[in-house]
Amino acid sequence: QVQLVESGGGLVQPGGSLRLSCAASGSIFRRAAMGWYRQAPGKQRELVAQIAAGSSTNYADSVKGRFTISRDNIKNMVYLQMNSLKPEDTAVYYCNLQWSVVNSWGQGTQVTVSS
Repeated sequence: QVQLVESGGGLVQPGGSLRLSCAASGSIFRRAAMGWYRQAPGKQRELVAQIAAGSSTNYADSVKGRFTISRDNIKNMVYLQMNSLKPEDTAVYYCNLQWSVVNSWGQGTQVTVSS
């Protein structure tokens, strides 16, 4: 069973930066696609960024040029560097792992962008 633990959320002013981290257990990490999703109050969960096992990336249009997803297959970690944060980025951010029939989620970390 895969376990995902996010960290790095918090309160930041508009224009600021945060780096989210996700630690994954298990041996399938390096074969899995990893993603960051977010869910704001009253809204559906949406994809923010994905990184494939081969490290190709995909971003939501709303975060392109501001957010960067990366992975470390030695440490079983995935990161989301968030720059130029906006109030509309406020949400709970979830780490996701997908491989074969496995689709695992972390518990989420709150990101609040406010002055």
